[in-house]
Amino acid sequence: MARVFLVVMDSVGIGGAPDADRFFNGKVPDTGANTVAHIARACAAGAAEEGRSGPLRVPHLAGLGLGAAVRLASGQDAAGLDVTVTGTWGAATEVSPGKDTPTGHWELAGVPVPWDWHYFPDTDPAFPPELVAEVCRLAGTDGILGNRHAPGTAIIEDLGAEHMRTGYPICYTSADSVFQIAAHEDRFGLARLQALCAALAPKLHAMKVGRVIARPFLGSGPDNFTRTTNRRDYAIAPPAPTLCDRAQAAGCRVHAIGKIGDIFSMSGIDDVVKGTDAELMRHLSDAVNKAEDNSLTFANFVEFDSVYGHRRDVSGYARALEWFDAEIGAILPKLREGDMMILTADHGNDPSWIGTDHTRERVPVLVAGQGAGELGLIPFTGVAALAARHLNIPTEAS
Repeated sequence: MARVFLVVMDSVGIGGAPDADRFFNGKVPDTGANTVAHIARACAAGAAEEGRSGPLRVPHLAGLGLGAAVRLASGQDAAGLDVTVTGTWGAATEVSPGKDTPTGHWELAGVPVPWDWHYFPDTDPAFPPELVAEVCRLAGTDGILGNRHAPGTAIIEDLGAEHMRTGYPICYTSADSVFQIAAHEDRFGLARLQALCAALAPKLHAMKVGRVIARPFLGSGPDNFTRTTNRRDYAIAPPAPTLCDRAQAAGCRVHAIGKIGDIFSMSGIDDVVKGTDAELMRHLSDAVNKAEDNSLTFANFVEFDSVYGHRRDVSGYARALEWFDAEIGAILPKLREGDMMILTADHGNDPSWIGTDHTRERVPVLVAGQGAGELGLIPFTGVAALAARHLNIPTEAS
């Protein structure tokens, strides 16, 4: 009986987006960004030697068609990834006006975004006074910290000590349509932080801000402040039934791994497990072992993006790809006859690129369990169509 495992390698783009010139990191367009190709070239040139060495070693992803997908998407070669392909492979192009998590995931699940997201200006302050006043009212504080564009780890290092002293929440944004609130789990309180974000989310969603994100951290000073795994995203609901909703309506069980539940506001999802990427890989392995016939398991591995891409850490991103490849290589032989595993991504985050934001790129579509073949260039929504056909459910919302 058919099962589908849809696995999103968060930000593992492969270049070639035809509209990359419309998307920017600062004042520089994303034209030419290519997450996988540039990492592979850096490794081959000996420029990604921290914690690893030599060419990029991802034999299982390459065998499924990663190198071929890079060439199809962008016309570039990914050094060292040219091997015999045993999977079904292609590249997907996004049409929605964004390069963020909800936009990518929704479109992969069959629902392009029909509106323009609201983005906060890269000014200081970034937020309108009435929004700041509402945060203060809900938080019960006389002020906030931050109020600007910033990388999450950097702003905690900069303002964590002042947060500990004042109790004011640290509020910041990025080039994505997000409003993020960082707070210390003990000093401010995890439950209080989550309640604040949940209460604020409807106002931000009405503005077409995609997510309010709770960013808890621990530690006693700038040298040891660290974000915890208790992040929670309060995302605007998708505008139409997604693959998850259609699968559930057809009687399929839908299991979420990672932040999938948050991205889809738990619509069409039966259960969710979270954790670090290492923990999520164990959950994915368990799902391959135990998931029911006619089930959809939808997973997101976020640390490519959150830990390495935004920090522009080429060596770290390469290590993460090699770790993922080894782990997925141990899972692939466990697939049953009739299973389909789709490995894809939601956008790019080229660690060699200027700035710290996502990059507009095509993404790989690597299919295991269905023999060898070429999909060609498909839309993001084509990923949902592949899964839906395999589960024998409608490919579009009725």
